[in-house]
Amino acid sequence: MSVSTVMLLASIGILSLFCQWLAWRLRVPAILFLLAGGIAAGPMLGMLNPEAIFGDLLFPVISLAVAIILFEGSLTLQFDEIKGHGRMVRNLIPVGALVTCVVATLATHWALGVSWEIALLFGAISVVTGPTVIAPLLRSVRPTAKLANILRWEGIIIDPVGALLAVLVFEGIVSWGQGNVFEHSLYIFGTTILTGTLLGAGAGWLNGLALRKHLLPHYLHNAGTLTFMLGVYALSNELAHESGLLTVTVMGIWMANMKQVPIDSILEFKESLSVLLISALFIILAARVEFAAIAELGWGLVLVLGALILVARPASIFLSAIGTNLTWRDKLFLSWIAPRGIVAAAVSALFAFQLQKAGYESAGVLVPLIFMVIITTVTLQSLTARPVAHLLKVAEPGNHGFLILGANQVARQIGLALKKLEVPVLLSDTNWENVRAARMENLDVYFGNPASAHASTHLDLNGIGNFLVISPYKQLNSLATYHFLDWFGSQSVFSLSEGDQDQYARHQAAEKIQQTRGLFGDVSYAKLASMISKGWKVKTTRLSDTFTYENFRERYEQQALLLFTVDPRDHIHAVKEKPPSKVDRDWVLVSLVPPQPPKERREKEPAEPEAAAQPGI
Repeated sequence: MSVSTVMLLASIGILSLFCQWLAWRLRVPAILFLLAGGIAAGPMLGMLNPEAIFGDLLFPVISLAVAIILFEGSLTLQFDEIKGHGRMVRNLIPVGALVTCVVATLATHWALGVSWEIALLFGAISVVTGPTVIAPLLRSVRPTAKLANILRWEGIIIDPVGALLAVLVFEGIVSWGQGNVFEHSLYIFGTTILTGTLLGAGAGWLNGLALRKHLLPHYLHNAGTLTFMLGVYALSNELAHESGLLTVTVMGIWMANMKQVPIDSILEFKESLSVLLISALFIILAARVEFAAIAELGWGLVLVLGALILVARPASIFLSAIGTNLTWRDKLFLSWIAPRGIVAAAVSALFAFQLQKAGYESAGVLVPLIFMVIITTVTLQSLTARPVAHLLKVAEPGNHGFLILGANQVARQIGLALKKLEVPVLLSDTNWENVRAARMENLDVYFGNPASAHASTHLDLNGIGNFLVISPYKQLNSLATYHFLDWFGSQSVFSLSEGDQDQYARHQAAEKIQQTRGLFGDVSYAKLASMISKGWKVKTTRLSDTFTYENFRERYEQQALLLFTVDPRDHIHAVKEKPPSKVDRDWVLVSLVPPQPPKERREKEPAEPEAAAQPGI
């Protein structure tokens, strides 16, 4: 039975949605299921034939999608970030990229017998890891903060840098193929680089200026930037053959490093774009892979994979780590983690098609080779990273810390009290004034929505296993609660009641969110803010034989609001009962107390011991 084109297009969307959902449930990189879904729908079942559906539009569509991916990735490359993340990250970008490219090039040429040009292009493409595959892996493994930050920032920075390297190698191959003599080839390559650099920098400056001076209305920032970028890409290709990818990469880097350009909304637009465009793209690319092409790689494929995993990555890490304080355990763990992702898959398909048209027959090995590298590294390292981390003793010992939605005065006082007890704490807020105040008080804080795609790659959750909602933003509260219920579980997500509107809110909120409410004894954010404004303070108190819980309650005539308890095993508990079911000697109470005890009898009562910081809490 023949299936209509509309039905096939809809099926691609449904399949991509299912793959994204499955990756979300299993907490593994989505690209693994997208590639598997495309292979199943294409070569295995024969249901999806991209050439038949799209015809001559197939590779123009793919080229535009790759341009969008490279542009969005390059928007994250801020030079200040490279400087601010330690010697290891700074070394990994040039040293790691060079070592990986050289080893992959040599292995591909000798093991598979492909030309030096194609081997070099594969080496450049294999440099890229990318945050989309690293972030889910880190959430599952939870290595120490030092290692997690190295891997996270390597993925964020190497994504656009590796893409730029691959584009430059591709431009060099195309230019060389067009020139009859060395001088002519060099001229074409120089023209391509000059066009891409100048046009990309000029377009980035113009677009950044338009955003900074508000020459576009806010609702056109995303669509206008995307449309302008695609127009610049097409213009660049008309001026200099295949220079468009370099142009959009330079354009993104230029905009990322311009001052006072509001690119955050453009980066957030990437969330929807990634689900709709990139998911469908990888299903289409995977559907074109032929098992026969993979089988033809033979044992050469195994040798190339071994060279990348067992030679290139360890050599990159150990060379980059010279002069750092990383231990041998740290280096071994970093040597094992380098999954490839979105950029590698996207550019390999486009470059292979363009080079085969230019007469490079061996370019056909790029797609099956890159896809097998992605599938092998993502699968192998997702399954083994956690046991390896525990074996090398580099896993985070606990995840008892708190992520707090809100950096307002209430959240800051609570955060300072937790920090005093040496509990990891991270605040998040979309209000810049609150964020700035938190930083002035030396609290770690994330500026933005903690449930966004940007946060999924930039938010450092090492040591964090609980989520507190202490915020007046009702819509964001619900969104973030849903998000972290899936990350931390229902026993580790807590939110305040909705106050006077709670009866209405119960009808509106889902059962999952209702179960998280009741934090601090069913008190609302408005009530907490009012108490803080009247001078109430968050205080820590250690109970003893001479100062019991009953003494504590009597001191404040039962007006003190208990927030957290810390038991003698140094386990911290957010209070949801009033009063708590069990509090004994040697427990620590974190509570919100009035400015002065209600009764002026403190000299007759036992002194209230202040709790000291407890290492290990």
